[in-house]
Amino acid sequence: MNHFKEIEISVPTLRRRLLSMVYELLLLIAVLFICSLIFHLIFRDTDSSLFKPVFQFYLLSITGIYFSWFWTHGGQTLAMQTWKLQIISIDGGEIGAKKAIYRYLFALISIFLLGCGILWALYDRDRQFMHDRLAGTRIINVKE
Repeated sequence: MNHFKEIEISVPTLRRRLLSMVYELLLLIAVLFICSLIFHLIFRDTDSSLFKPVFQFYLLSITGIYFSWFWTHGGQTLAMQTWKLQIISIDGGEIGAKKAIYRYLFALISIFLLGCGILWALYDRDRQFMHDRLAGTRIINVKE
């Protein structure tokens, strides 16, 4: 069963993808705030030496689950739906869990390296982010 809308294989502008990322950040902050509250209600010992690394790993895991679930269920997060963007495999199909996890991990690395993976799109022949290139995915415009 194909959950994809009719798609136009065209690359959105870098500006549009960055604006979508800003909107995504606002939505993700809300999700992480709720998840943080739950974590703090369950694990109250904030003085423990393990609290901070476990909490950080928990937040990175929640973020990974959030993105991976949306990318594997229609190829769009909520912000991507708003901006009419979609993630597809290089061959034009849906991305599976393995590609979604790879994309997330590569994106984390590229963002932690001062955004070099985002800036990569300025020089990439197809204007794709580095993490898309490495994961075998691409962001496209969705035609309604």
